[in-house]
Order: sequence, then structure tokens, then C-alpha cells
Amino acid sequence: MRAPSSQAQWFPAWLIAILFLTCSIIADTPHNLTLRNWMQWRGPLANGVAPLANPPIEWSEQKNIAWKVNLPGLGHSTPIVYGGQVYLTAANPVGNEQKPVHDSAPGVHDSLPVTHRHQYKVIALDRKEGRILWTRIVREEWPHEGGHNTGSQASNSPITDGEFIYAFFGSRGLYCLDPNGVVKWEADLGKMQTLHSHGEGSSPVLQGQTLLVNWDHEGNSFLHAFNKRSGQRLWKVARDEKTSWSTPLVIEVDGKHQVIVSATKRLRGYDLESGALLWECPGLTDNVVASPVYWQGLLIAGNSYYSQAMIAIRLAGAKGDLANTPHVAWRLSRLTPYVASPLLYDDTLYHIRHNQNILVRLDPSTGQFRGEPLRLNGIRDFIFSSPVGASGRIYVTARDGTTVVLQHDKENATLAINHLDDSFSSSAALVDREIYLRGVKSLYCIREK
Repeated sequence: MRAPSSQAQWFPAWLIAILFLTCSIIADTPHNLTLRNWMQWRGPLANGVAPLANPPIEWSEQKNIAWKVNLPGLGHSTPIVYGGQVYLTAANPVGNEQKPVHDSAPGVHDSLPVTHRHQYKVIALDRKEGRILWTRIVREEWPHEGGHNTGSQASNSPITDGEFIYAFFGSRGLYCLDPNGVVKWEADLGKMQTLHSHGEGSSPVLQGQTLLVNWDHEGNSFLHAFNKRSGQRLWKVARDEKTSWSTPLVIEVDGKHQVIVSATKRLRGYDLESGALLWECPGLTDNVVASPVYWQGLLIAGNSYYSQAMIAIRLAGAKGDLANTPHVAWRLSRLTPYVASPLLYDDTLYHIRHNQNILVRLDPSTGQFRGEPLRLNGIRDFIFSSPVGASGRIYVTARDGTTVVLQHDKENATLAINHLDDSFSSSAALVDREIYLRGVKSLYCIREK
């Protein structure tokens, strides 16, 4: 009598191979590759969420550190991750010659003078081991402004489409590099004169074949659009704005893509193809840093400096000046964000109240608070890094090296308080089972062992 066959023996080997190949192709579709990787500032959905990631909950200098690498230069830009590589930007002083460059805003005590030339770099690392694959110096010059004393000369985060890496250094130029670090094209947009010489920080954005750059400063402000392959300028739109540090957001409304820029005088939406102004709305205050988010037809933006403001705008059919129209869904005048951008996770909007260790939770459809603001125990310094979310958890990292991990639910219970021996202003990147934290001294890859 013959022994029963196992279940696997009922399937021919060729059929199993086809099924495996099919599953692999589905897993690596362009859409899934975009969701799996952290290819831009604020992640695959431009809202701080990594929908396919499952990073660790606990770590320390002795626990769950896959690798830790000292970096050749300082930068508060977020690392981006695609495939087997990590890309980031940095700047470092070079040479012995000292030539003080004083701030353009006398009496501003939180700006720093520049005393050395700087090298501006794009860096690629091997994701598995943290080995630096290449470092490309794209510019070396004297910075014309010092920047904020908590900032850096490389705060604009890079972006990739999986084929090229785009690095924006503001006054030091816009660059397109291939995966080997070869510069394919570059563009010099001039010199920014930022408010109080506080430095630059808006990151580039990609949509289809178009690369977008926000150029708001104390001089003539513009929104630029370039062909991502050739670097050819597609259009350039003048903006009546002062300095802002927010990154544009591209969304589809009424069947067409529009570019939204959050700034002091107006929130504005532009047609992606032509740059034509579609709508505008006042509602924010000075020093707009946080990037906007989009939820079920609502554009939500906020800031906090001399005063506090947050506004939600219904974009369907929006045209012209939206002030005092039904397109303004709600407003908020307290407990609003400043430097850190909001995290939009499912149907909850999370943000940091003006750099403090306080997490605010809102219903994005109404602007109503969901419970009292949460004080993040364990954090004893400012929070400049934007919160991120994955696998039903929220991660908030502070300058003192502490990351608080919270449950993403109605209670938001604290799951862990982690600490590393570094200072963090850069926002985290979440990919697969890893979290990448870029500090002043080192880049960490955190992976459960």
C-alpha cells in the first residue's frame, strides 16, 4: 500500500514556479515599490506614513542597531531609501582660511556667522551594511548666510524616482545624479535671502516628468518646474511671498494635478502643466515651515510663530480667492505646528505643538480635537523632526536623542521610550523592518535582531 502524498506533491513543479514568479512580479510593481521605499520627504504618501513598513519598537545603542555610520558632514535633510541604497545630503566646512560672513539681519541672535568655505555633498550608502558607496561634492563655496544656530547648510531632503537622485541645496543649486553619483544635469537658481538669515529647507517634489522647487525668500519669490530628465525649465511662476520653508504638495483634484504651496500670505494651488494659479486663500501666519497634507478632498496646512493658525480647504471646484467662501472647511487658532510637519495616519491628524513635547490629535474632517493633547514623557528638548507612522504605531524623535513610540489608536498609549547618543533634527525614514535616524554625528539603521 502506497503512503499518502503530501499536499505539495499534488502541484507540479512548473506550476509552483509560475505561482512564485507571479507573486514576485506583483510584489515589485511600480506602485508597490513606491509604497515600500522612502523616496522623498514625508515618505511614499507624502503624509509621514509607510504603509508597508514594520520597524522595531525598542532600541538603544546596544540593542537592535543593524549599523551606525559616522557621516562626512552635517545635514538635517531626511535620508531617502530605494532598493539597496540610502541617499542623503550633507555640508561640511573645509580649509584653514577664515573669512567671517556676518548675518544680513543685525541683532538676530539665533543666526550664526559663517567662517569657512563649505563642501556640499550627496552621499550614497549600502543599505545592508551601512558602507559608504560614494560621496559626490557638487559645490564648494562660501555660504552667503549663516543659517539658524539649530539648523544646517543641508536641510533640503533629496528625492528619487528610482532612476535618478535629485538633490536641492537651495542657493547652492539643484542637481540630478545617477545611482553611481554622476551628475547628469544641474541648475543654479541664484541666491536666497532668507528671513533673519535663518537658512533654507524646502525640498524638491516629483510628479511624472516634472520636478518642482519652491523658492520663497526675502527677494523675488518663485515656484519653478523642470523636466526631470533634461533639467529644462518648463515654467517659472512669480509669487508674492516672503520666506517660507514648506515643501510643495502635488495632488489630483477634479481629474488634474495641482501643486500646492503653503506660505505666509496665501495658500495657493497651481496647475501642474502650465503653472497657472488656480486658487488662493489667506489664513496662516509668519514663518511657514510645516508642509501641508491632503485628506479626502481637504487640504490641511498650519503653522505657529507670532500667532497660531491651521486651515482646511475643500479643493473640489476651488477657483480664485477662497477667503470667506464655503471652501474653507475649518480653522484652528491654538495648539498648531511650527517646524515639524503633521502626520496624517488613517483618519487622524497628529502634529507637534510648536516644537514642544506635546502631541495634538485632530479629526481632519472637522478640526476637532480628539482628546486632550498628550505630553510625550521622556523628551526633554525641542522636536524639529516630523512624526512618522507605520504598522499601527507613531514615532516621535527629539533633539535630545529620544524617540517615543505610541500606539496608533484612540488612547495612543506609550509603547517605548528609546534613546541614542546623538542629537536628531532630521525626520526618520521607515522601510520594511527598518527605521533610519540621521543624527548630528551618525546615521543609524535600526533593525530588530
